[in-house]
Amino acid sequence: MKLIPLPDLGPRPLTEFDYGGEQSRPPLEADDATWAAHVFNRAGAPRVLREWWYHRPTGGWYLFERDTARDHFLRSIPVQDIRYELPIDTSAI
Repeated sequence: MKLIPLPDLGPRPLTEFDYGGEQSRPPLEADDATWAAHVFNRAGAPRVLREWWYHRPTGGWYLFERDTARDHFLRSIPVQDIRYELPIDTSAI
């Protein structure tokens, strides 16, 4: 049985989770083609990815780094540590 290591509950079976997709920075200002490329086009090559996983019993979202070549979870990333730099609106200055 494949186990996913939750930081607060310990190892939990994969059957308790739903895959939420790769974590990536969304384009802030984009046309339809750019948005479509962001949502649907992925490289697919084996590598270390940051991925969202939803744990159904607790209703919590978790972000993990996972080596897709070995299908091995490397670490959990605290959600509060995720930051996106927003562009500065200089039009009001």
